[in-house]
Amino acid sequence: MAHLLIMESPSKANTVKNYLGSNYKVVASKGHVRDLPKSTLGVDIENNFEAHYINIRGKGDLIKELKKEVKKADKIYLATDPDREGEAIAWHLAISLGIPQEKAMRVTFNSVTKSVVKEAIKHPRAIDMDLVNAQETRRILDRIIGYKVSPFLWKAVKSGLSAGRVQSAVTKLIVDRENEIRAFVPQEYWTIGAVLNNTEGKPFEVKFYGDAATRNKIELPNEEAAMQVVRAVEGQKFLVADIKRGKRTKNPAPPFITSTLLQEASRKLNFQSQRTMKVAQELYEGVNLGSEFGGMQGLITYMRTDSPRISEEAQAEAKAYIVGKYGEEYYPKTPRNYKSGANAQDAHEAIRPSDAKLEPLAIKKLLSLDQYKLYKLIWDRFIASQMESAELATVQTDFTCAGYLFRASGYTVKFAGYMALYEESTEDTAPADDNMRIPVVEEGELLDAQSVTPAQHYTEPPARYTEASLVDFLKEKGIGRPSTYTPIITIIISRNYVKREGKSFVPTPLGEITTKLMCEYFPDIVDYKFTASMEDRLDDIENGECAMLTVLNNFYDGFKGELDKALENIGTNDIDLPAEETDIICEHCGSRMIVKNGRYGKFAACPNYPTCKNTKPLAKTGDGLVEKVPEIAPTKCELCGADMILRNGRYGSFYACSRYPECKFTKQKTRSLGVACPQCGADIVTKYGKNKTVFYSCSKYPECTFSSWDMPTAEKCPTCGGMLYRKKGKNQLVCKTENCGYKVDIPPEETETNDNDTEA
Repeated sequence: MAHLLIMESPSKANTVKNYLGSNYKVVASKGHVRDLPKSTLGVDIENNFEAHYINIRGKGDLIKELKKEVKKADKIYLATDPDREGEAIAWHLAISLGIPQEKAMRVTFNSVTKSVVKEAIKHPRAIDMDLVNAQETRRILDRIIGYKVSPFLWKAVKSGLSAGRVQSAVTKLIVDRENEIRAFVPQEYWTIGAVLNNTEGKPFEVKFYGDAATRNKIELPNEEAAMQVVRAVEGQKFLVADIKRGKRTKNPAPPFITSTLLQEASRKLNFQSQRTMKVAQELYEGVNLGSEFGGMQGLITYMRTDSPRISEEAQAEAKAYIVGKYGEEYYPKTPRNYKSGANAQDAHEAIRPSDAKLEPLAIKKLLSLDQYKLYKLIWDRFIASQMESAELATVQTDFTCAGYLFRASGYTVKFAGYMALYEESTEDTAPADDNMRIPVVEEGELLDAQSVTPAQHYTEPPARYTEASLVDFLKEKGIGRPSTYTPIITIIISRNYVKREGKSFVPTPLGEITTKLMCEYFPDIVDYKFTASMEDRLDDIENGECAMLTVLNNFYDGFKGELDKALENIGTNDIDLPAEETDIICEHCGSRMIVKNGRYGKFAACPNYPTCKNTKPLAKTGDGLVEKVPEIAPTKCELCGADMILRNGRYGSFYACSRYPECKFTKQKTRSLGVACPQCGADIVTKYGKNKTVFYSCSKYPECTFSSWDMPTAEKCPTCGGMLYRKKGKNQLVCKTENCGYKVDIPPEETETNDNDTEA
């Protein structure tokens, strides 16, 4: 073997294997191999913030295997993801595997296609230490905040809480929005709609606008003001006073960047950000399209980017498709280019199809439903971004009656342009009359009104953040970066600072109390402006414009004072964390049960404990936590005859008598393998040992003593006819018949990996 290529993801490695010759070996690191220790801070603050990295637990065997491959290789290519995190992984690999600097060649590719991969191999470079330093600075900052502030929260509120440089600021955003909603005082206002008939008798609606003489808008704050207008125009003719016709050009949206992809997938596909990024990762790493479409193919470019830039080759592909499919008039005179935002990093292209010729419908049967939906969304958006603008014919018609002005407006599509393929959605749907058709009317006509109807309204409080609007805010304010949007949302939900109600985010009592403490003692950390400025400093490190140590020292100088003050004041105010109530009523005492955390997760408990010790298991649904309906065993209790219900314990699932604690009979839950016992012919079942380790035994145990750590199968040994077993932890079938020794390797079970999205 001459060349070794090390990647992060096993699935991406499998894709790239097909592109390179036999003198390349492609292996995967499965993400990071080194990190800061979990048990200690791991950062020597007094010694220039030196980080003490250790090999990640469970990666020892992998590192040994990779070291063997490194020793055999003449050239070593580190092809981890093309971002800060990927650069840091390449650096850690070079150190932990002992790769000499002259042999460590860094390659990156924005899409996993044969031509792009082979071209990248031709142009290796050294590891970019500016990128590594930017990632390491982020890691050290997050570690210091997490390990220094979290113990303060444990003492002040409860154990298990955590603080983070970004998660705390984002939680505060959601808490602040909830406080705005609570403080909001609705204001009354009225509108008036009139249904008119044109001269041909076709009805259409007009809206009250204001004063006919001055054309100024008039607000209607109450019913009296509205009724004054209604009484004045009732029974009167409406004059067609003015018709304004015009043209409006509507331009396509840019191709996706990470933030806009997350927003649009939420709005159009109802995908949560975690689901969107998981599917995007699959499309980027490669999908097997069969021989017709070239086998394993990466279908989209790298999905963590904030630049809408696209290459000239991609523009040419889009032009060829648009002209061939729609005609020359659907392609603009000059190719469209889009500028990045102020905070954008321009390292990667926009998210686009790797090959625009692969139409979504042509490969639909080769993709999962989620993959097809997201690929189509990305493909449509990219092609539309290169198409001609749409032309709209607009019309605004003013009507006067009794000195008041009424108005109707709308538009029709004169030339569809990009709208023939795709139209961007928005967080709020447009008013219904923006696209209304107005029957033909002429200036000077007098029209009758079918009806004049006033309507009462109240102003609405600001909307809660959805995933789409939150990501939009984070992008606009420079909080986080493309690789961190999804982990931020995942963390604040998993830590119970925020919960979902439909599509909206709502802070929990825990989130509100934690935010209150953070605002009091660590105002910088929860200030989104401070968080955004820190992202800018990380960008400066990446661009070689600022030293890592300068950023860390400047941060810690202010942070240490806040931390010392917090630790001095801890315990001076008792924090009373309100209990989270459920809709479950305790059948013993009639109280509303509350949520508690136990060894095996959340459960409902009576608030009158210890007087009432009633508890119930909980299940998580789209509507929140509800009482879990227990699974009933197919057999009755062997001691008292009552129903047996499923419970979870240290050694896995088991059935317990429903009359517990009066009756304490239990029986382990088993699952049939559908394989006959080689000793007695009964079913073989799955069982659990200590620490939930799986083993297999005869269902007639202890009458039959058959058991095995390896999984019995229904297959027979071709040599001796005995039972074949699947070896534990190996992709291998073996025969255990004495003196046989038959064994054969089998294909590994497919697994899904998402080796990025690890930092918040």
